[in-house]
Amino acid sequence: MTYQIITRTDARTRDLGYRLGQAVTGPLAIALTGDLGCGKTTFVKGLARGLGVDEQYPITSPTFTLINEYPIADQLRLCHLDLYRLGSVEELAHIGFDDLTGTNAVIVVEWPSLLIADRFPFDLTLTFEFNSEYHRVISFFAYGQTVTNMLSSLIS
Repeated sequence: MTYQIITRTDARTRDLGYRLGQAVTGPLAIALTGDLGCGKTTFVKGLARGLGVDEQYPITSPTFTLINEYPIADQLRLCHLDLYRLGSVEELAHIGFDDLTGTNAVIVVEWPSLLIADRFPFDLTLTFEFNSEYHRVISFFAYGQTVTNMLSSLIS
């Protein structure tokens, strides 16, 4: 199932992430695609707050750290990855990616092409683009009925 939402401000993009975070009920793998500066990290800032990440944790891009982890209620954790600087699937092992999978984590990956090529099973893909008015167009691609239902309640 595919959904599309236009956000006209950073605040609206964060709010969309916040609402998605509130709808999440368990482990989830999310791929974020789009050019540099198109709002992926802005969205994750809202997602983190919606998931319940405490305000004491600044939500930042993991461009240089590659993985940022944040605790969430109910034994979940948010794992925010930026794979822009990785050149091969083999490098994933060096950053500890295997330790994240199969756990109670909400995994959000910016620049997921290595994982997509390796057939990692994402539950949700969000594509960020700008329209002619420079508003963000965010397309949601859900894989599976559970995520489709979650998005239906979010979008409607």
